[in-house]
Amino acid sequence: MNEKMKGWLAQSKNYWSNRTFKQKSLIVGLPILLVFIFALSTYFLTKENLVPLYSNLSPAETGQIKESLDAKGITSEIKDNGKTIYVPDNVVNELKVDLASKGIPDSGTIDYAFFTKNSNFSMTDSEFNVVKLEAMQNELANLMKEIDGINNAKVMINLPQPSVWMTDDTSEASASIVLDTKPGYKFNQEQVTALFHLVSKSVPNLPTSNIVITNQYFDSFELNNPSDNPGSDGSDYASQQKIKNDIERNVQLRVQQLLGKMMGQDKVAVGVTADIDFSQKKSKQDLVEPVDKENMQGIAISSERIKEAYAGSKPTNGGVAGTGQEDIANYQASNNNQNGDYTKTEDRINYDVNHIKNEIVESPYKIRDLSIQLAIEPPNPKDVNSLPQQTIDEIKQMLGTIVKTSIDKGYNPAGQELSQAQVNDKVAVSVTQFKGKEPTMSTTQSTIPLWMYIAGGVLLLIIIILLILLLRKRREDEITVEDLSQPIIDVPDINNETETDGTVRRKQLEKLAKEKPEEFAKLLRSWISED
Repeated sequence: MNEKMKGWLAQSKNYWSNRTFKQKSLIVGLPILLVFIFALSTYFLTKENLVPLYSNLSPAETGQIKESLDAKGITSEIKDNGKTIYVPDNVVNELKVDLASKGIPDSGTIDYAFFTKNSNFSMTDSEFNVVKLEAMQNELANLMKEIDGINNAKVMINLPQPSVWMTDDTSEASASIVLDTKPGYKFNQEQVTALFHLVSKSVPNLPTSNIVITNQYFDSFELNNPSDNPGSDGSDYASQQKIKNDIERNVQLRVQQLLGKMMGQDKVAVGVTADIDFSQKKSKQDLVEPVDKENMQGIAISSERIKEAYAGSKPTNGGVAGTGQEDIANYQASNNNQNGDYTKTEDRINYDVNHIKNEIVESPYKIRDLSIQLAIEPPNPKDVNSLPQQTIDEIKQMLGTIVKTSIDKGYNPAGQELSQAQVNDKVAVSVTQFKGKEPTMSTTQSTIPLWMYIAGGVLLLIIIILLILLLRKRREDEITVEDLSQPIIDVPDINNETETDGTVRRKQLEKLAKEKPEEFAKLLRSWISED
């Protein structure tokens, strides 16, 4: 047995030493590559693709769904700080139907269905009013959740207490609402008006003036109704503050939307401060301009031409020169009688010009000054230098453009656009880590494209074919080695005499020594070691 093992090892070493480097690499690399591809394919084929089952859940709802899934033995994963739960994509539709039939998720809130399930005569009036108010608030919040751009809503309604006294005054209700809106979503005035009317018509005796609606960023929604607000032109303090807040909010929203797409909505915090001039100016202009400005001439409205002609003798001078009472002293009188004539032409043209009267009413408010404060969280929150300086300079340039176009040029001392130094004083950019937010988890699910499966299958087929060819070639080589290791039997010629065993062995040894001296030397060494 030991001799067979040594012979097999010797054959293996001889076979390995006779292979080229390319063959050795192929023999070693193919099994390793095959094992790697098989392991990789097994991992991706057995990996479950998780998709969202429910989103925007409360912690109680998430725990309830997680407990039900664990009881069924279904793989699940919680992300988005407990707001979203993921399950395998092949069971998501069945789970939605199954959980819905069992009333899961149950938010625990009271709605109008509570009265049909728990109606009894033991409930007092106070308990009934509390449950009714809670149901009204939850139903109104559910209505707002269906509106595009609103993820969640919380409603607080304050109903007036009935008075025990007879009075004509009707008490009014009030409502405070906080909306969880989608980042970057902008509500137009029609949507805001619809929100106010939705709340007002859902609660008795609730005018729109008693409704306050804000979002999660504490930005309030205002109902624009000029008839209910006579000072909307900026003539009183309330309207001036509203105009100022609207301008600041619009600039803030523009910057938030612009930089939110570059850095991410949760990576940017914007602050805007505006200085508004509410002074109203009225002026009148009485201008007189010629109709023909090139020749500075008006339009002729009337024309008159007068011509005079005279012909006859010249009248004689009377009296004695210089002797009369009214005569001029030393004046020499002339007694020449000569005929004379003259011609006179006179043109009278009346021109009219343009009389212009302008009554100028300037804008009720102008932006006198504007400053933008921006805080950015770098891609790596712990490394401030992870945000390149070039990106910071580009952001400052964009903010400077907004400042230049917003400020009224009349408030610049030079009456021109702001210089770059003046703009830099009005823009402040800070790069820092945001510590007031909760870390969010990525919800991106990676899927394997179909072409990767096809390429993997083709590659696996090629490897199998190569392995079959390699094994077949290796088997042929082993058969050749075995044939060489068999004792050489020389068939005697029928014409010769029969040889003895010693003669046959001697001839075999001579032939082996000539053709394969290495094996002959090994045979001699084995004989010597046995002796």
